[in-house]
Amino acid sequence: MNKRMTLGSFLVAYLRKIGVRHVFGIPGDLALKLFFALGQKHDLEILTLSHEPGVGFAADGYARATGKIGVICVTYGAGGHNMVNPVAGSFSERVPLLIFSGGPGEEERKLGTLIHHQAREIESQHRIYEEVTCASRVLTDPLRAAQELHEVVRAIWAEQRPGYIEIHRDMVDREIVVPDELIEWDGRLHFHESDARRVEEAARETAAMLNQSRKPVLIAGIEIHRFKASHELVQLAEKIGAPVFTTVLGKGAFPMDHPLYMGVHVGPISPPPIVARIDAADFVLNLGCLKTDMNFGNRPPHIIQGRSVWAVDRHVDVKYHTYVNVGVRDFVRALLRQDLRRHRETVVYASNLPSRAPAGPSKAPIKVSQILATVNEFLAAHHGYMVVAEAGDMLFGGLDIRVPHDGTYLAQGFYASMGFAIPAALGAQLGSGLRPIVLAGDGAFQMTGPEISQAPRFGVNPIVIVINNGGWGIFRPVASDRRDLLEIPPWPYAKLAVDWGGSGFEARTAAELHEALRAAHECKTFAIINVEVGRDDLSPVTLKYIKAAARKSQPVAASKARRSTRGK
Repeated sequence: MNKRMTLGSFLVAYLRKIGVRHVFGIPGDLALKLFFALGQKHDLEILTLSHEPGVGFAADGYARATGKIGVICVTYGAGGHNMVNPVAGSFSERVPLLIFSGGPGEEERKLGTLIHHQAREIESQHRIYEEVTCASRVLTDPLRAAQELHEVVRAIWAEQRPGYIEIHRDMVDREIVVPDELIEWDGRLHFHESDARRVEEAARETAAMLNQSRKPVLIAGIEIHRFKASHELVQLAEKIGAPVFTTVLGKGAFPMDHPLYMGVHVGPISPPPIVARIDAADFVLNLGCLKTDMNFGNRPPHIIQGRSVWAVDRHVDVKYHTYVNVGVRDFVRALLRQDLRRHRETVVYASNLPSRAPAGPSKAPIKVSQILATVNEFLAAHHGYMVVAEAGDMLFGGLDIRVPHDGTYLAQGFYASMGFAIPAALGAQLGSGLRPIVLAGDGAFQMTGPEISQAPRFGVNPIVIVINNGGWGIFRPVASDRRDLLEIPPWPYAKLAVDWGGSGFEARTAAELHEALRAAHECKTFAIINVEVGRDDLSPVTLKYIKAAARKSQPVAASKARRSTRGK
């Protein structure tokens, strides 16, 4: 990095300094100079996909799996607008992405004509991204460009959310001035600094409540994972000796095979032992848990106001008051320094599945619950895997998957965009080295599933299990009048795998799935296992979620009916 250099060369030097080695993107005419500038160095690898949504999801999966910033480069307008949905999901779920977009040059803008790919105004794309990023800049000033990029990246890391940089094509080769402090900087990024006095006071008050309790529980949310506090959480849990749950979005923040892990808390639709244990709790310590409908089973959170602590969004709510400027990692570390009472509760893991998949060569058609149980058996016997769950039925089904400690679990547990899983699995394996098992419905596969054809180029080999019920199955229970609207065309999923350079398998029974997983495990290539299930078969959690939603709507419907009757 030099005092004066072209903006394109500075971008490469800066990204290398912060540890970036991969950039996901698709070229376009308004971003070609930027695209080729980023690809000019051998130690900065450009990975292209077929469509921008796949680019965004792949970078997101890379960031989730590695804990690093995922970097994206796309063209202006048609490319940038295609990226908005993946970036919105990353914003919602606290995933750090850096999006570079090209743009029209100064001379083009002076012509006074509309420029191809333009929507309303040239500035419109930047304004759109301001809604789904924590920081954004259009780099136009050679004296400020380096510092403005640095400010955006610092915000991305501090908030663990996406940031946006727009670089018009005539700026890439412009000479810029690099501040001395950036040249001398060691490349380390930092989270927001907490107020030390408030951290300690919040920890002391929380410790006093913990020590007075007889039946405490811990609930871990996504911020534990994003702010790199998983190790400290394990230490805290072992020091307290109380059961640990995760939220839907936080699944994976605490080891799933740890003896204190009881399972995923989804409000009233949790497994009965989890519901009972939460109801019996006299103190609830929520660490990094976002208050979302998905995390609480589409019900308002049950908060024991006078006997709970909630640490999220740099706030710690204790009883009826709040400590501000307290990050969750600093708070957990402060709790570890407290003198805490040790509980000795025996914790039994709870899910919605039988403890073992059905044995024997049964020819009965496989059910979704058997698919999940068979995957769990496979994971228990084979290490070095991660699981990536798609939105739809598999988002709920994945909650019953148990990944051993050396693996990990990824899903969009809140934003829940279909099409996430397969591109995310590509990025995740590229970054982490863990082989993904992808759980995807056939509807979601038809959105971004063809991106699996990129796997041989990337040198990765996910195993994709397509749960094939012939349509948008999760909506069938609530669409009795027009089920035809939920149909999708049949695809030859296993044959497509072979055509795209992988291996394909068919499974209609539990025994066949068991054998297909064994064979896929031996494959050096990616694999697609097409598992045909009943058209109305859904995962256990999905069925409970739908029933709970139906019960919730009945009083509203009855009330409307009564009002309508009185009006006649």
